[in-house]
Amino acid sequence: MSIRTATLNGVATIEIARPEKKNALTQAMYTAMADALTAATADAVVRAVLITGQPGMFTSGNDLEDFMQRPPQGENSPVFNFMRALLDCDKPVVAAVTGAAVGIGTTMLLHCDLVYVSDEARLAMPFVSLGLVPEYASSLLVPRLMGHVKAAEKLMLGEPFTGSDAVDCGIANAVLPAGEVMNHARRMAERFNALPPGAVRDTKRLMRAAQKDQLLSVMASEGEIFKSRLRSPEAMEAFQAFFQKRKPDFSKF
Repeated sequence: MSIRTATLNGVATIEIARPEKKNALTQAMYTAMADALTAATADAVVRAVLITGQPGMFTSGNDLEDFMQRPPQGENSPVFNFMRALLDCDKPVVAAVTGAAVGIGTTMLLHCDLVYVSDEARLAMPFVSLGLVPEYASSLLVPRLMGHVKAAEKLMLGEPFTGSDAVDCGIANAVLPAGEVMNHARRMAERFNALPPGAVRDTKRLMRAAQKDQLLSVMASEGEIFKSRLRSPEAMEAFQAFFQKRKPDFSKF
């Protein structure tokens, strides 16, 4: 199973566990994560959710072969169901990130409540290099966090950045040695066991409420352009180059 779930001491853990494919996400994995988030939201025993990957690898983003065979075709596609499930989760969501967090591996962090990254973490949002556009409201949230010029480096040029950079711009809370990230994130998640759960949920709702409608609107706009760009000649060239292990040639566009 590529997604492992377990609930222990009030924390529902969702572990991306496909190391042989660099934790690349398939549509089935998105469905499993969405189901786990929905179950955690409904379970009174759960006080917090912890999302993590494997040592040295959070996720390399979409499994491109699976993605091309089963591209998102509407708001009920597995990837969009996962996005909404994370956005709708009223429990605190903590992320523990070691190694690479690519594409949605970075943009999902924008919707977590506490994020801890390793000193080996490398984050990147290389949508443009694939002929695509940002998703998960990152076109709104990244410029809001970083300012336009820094966001342009990350979203338009696809420049990777470090865990320390993620802390500096407000995506992450702290950067830690790789071997300490998971235990620290779990300790932080378990702190919610000692807090009144209703007050925690209401506080999260209040913190998120003012921008939720805007996030959904931006996600819808991004989704329409993203789906259109999947059929574009630029995206076709980018994906063919990826599978053929060559540099894409965009000079003809």
